[in-house]
Amino acid sequence: MKAVRIHRFGPPEVVVLDDISRPTPASGEVLVRVAAAGVAPWDAIIREGKSAVSPQPPLTLGSDLSGFIEAVGPDVTTFKIGEEVYGVTNPQFCGAQAEYAVASAGMIAPKPQSLTHLQAASAPVVAVTAWQMLFQYAQAKNSEVVMITGAAGNVGAYAVQMALHAGMGVVAVARPQEVEMLHSLGVTTILDSSADDFSARLSPVDVLLDTVGGMVVQQCVNAVRPGGRLVSVVSANPLPQRTNMQSMFFYAEVTSERLLTLNDLFQSGAISARVGSVLPLSEARHAHEMLAGAPHGRGKIVLQVSE
Repeated sequence: MKAVRIHRFGPPEVVVLDDISRPTPASGEVLVRVAAAGVAPWDAIIREGKSAVSPQPPLTLGSDLSGFIEAVGPDVTTFKIGEEVYGVTNPQFCGAQAEYAVASAGMIAPKPQSLTHLQAASAPVVAVTAWQMLFQYAQAKNSEVVMITGAAGNVGAYAVQMALHAGMGVVAVARPQEVEMLHSLGVTTILDSSADDFSARLSPVDVLLDTVGGMVVQQCVNAVRPGGRLVSVVSANPLPQRTNMQSMFFYAEVTSERLLTLNDLFQSGAISARVGSVLPLSEARHAHEMLAGAPHGRGKIVLQVSE
C-alpha cells in the first residue's frame, strides 16, 4: 500500500510516498481503509522531531482520518466491516496518511452522515480540542461571555460555533480579513487584534480561550473577570497568571465518546466542518510545504486518499 513516510526528521523535503505492507490490527484496534486524512501543524512538529510522543523514524505521518472498517482486532465488537468511521489513529498521532491505517477502537466513531469523508477527516482533533476547551476545562455556561483568540482558525471557529449554540456571548479576536467569515458564523462582536486601540476596546469576559498565544493573549487576559478562566492550547510560552483567575493548558484527547458528542452537533447543524486545500496522497509533501507557509485555502488541509 502507499503511505506518506519520513525516514529522518527535517523539513518538508523529507516527506516521501512509500510502498509498505498493509498493517494488521491488534487487540483493541481496527484497520481502516482510508478515504481521507487530515494534515495539521502537529504533523510538522512530528516531522521536525519536536514531538514528545511520536516514535522515531521511519514512520507514517498523520492522525486524523475518515474511511471504512476493513478489519477488526480479536476483541473489538463495537465496529463492523464496511462501517464508515472517523477519528484519529493513536495517542502518538501518526499512521493515518496511508491507504490503510490501524486505529485504536477507542479513538474513532461512526462518521456523521451529514459529512463527506473529506469533511470528516478535517474535524476530529480540532473539533475535540474546541469542545474540551469550552466545556471540559473552562466549564463555560450559557450565561457567560467567552473571548476566543484566533477565532477564525480551525480550532477557534469550532469554539465560536459551539459557544453560540450553547447560548453564550462570544467576543471574537481576529484580523480584518476574517471578519466576513466570522459574521457568517453568527458572531457580532469582533475585535481586530492588530488595531492600535485593541487593548482599550477590551470589555470584561468570563472565559478566555487562547489558540494563538504571544502578545495577543497577554493583552486579552486583562479582560478576564475576577474568578474567570483562561484555557490555552499554545505551549510555546508560559501562560499568563493572575491570583484571581484560573489558567489552564492541555493537549487534546480524542475519544469515541467525545466524537459521538460532536456527531450530534454536526447532525443538528450546530457546527460545520471547514475543509481548505484538498490534495491527493501523492502530493503530501506539498501539503507540508503549505504548513510551512506556502499558499493554501482557509480551513483544514486534507489528503484525498480514495474516492
